[in-house]
Amino acid sequence: MIVRTTEEITGTDREVADPKGNWVSKRIVLGGDGVGFSFHETTIAAGSINEFHYANHVEAVWLVKGKGTLLDRETGKIYPLRAGSMYLLDGHERHTVTVDEQMRMLCVFNPPVVGTEVHDENGVYPLVTVPAGEGKHRAD
Repeated sequence: MIVRTTEEITGTDREVADPKGNWVSKRIVLGGDGVGFSFHETTIAAGSINEFHYANHVEAVWLVKGKGTLLDRETGKIYPLRAGSMYLLDGHERHTVTVDEQMRMLCVFNPPVVGTEVHDENGVYPLVTVPAGEGKHRAD
């Protein structure tokens, strides 16, 4: 059983921020936890435009707060996003999230994310195995 709070993640290596200051991701469950997926709470700043691509992961996103749009850069289709929206990236789609009101989203990745989180426009996201020494992070 894993039990942890976002407060205990704040300020640790499980809290990852965009160098531009557009988003902060609290990685609640990672590959080292051994459950076959990762689970993150991500906050994205109002007024920001964020380009993402996960070449090695399927991602499901549940927007619990905020408003904006999702652009599928493969097809050009734009989807409105608001609290209660879910989107699933099952084809490794290059996508852009434009934020009108600060977003808070819950994200599930499969295979799980491990190590330092890197978003790269060339689809480089190689950290799909648990690095030696990372081990399990469980609260007993």
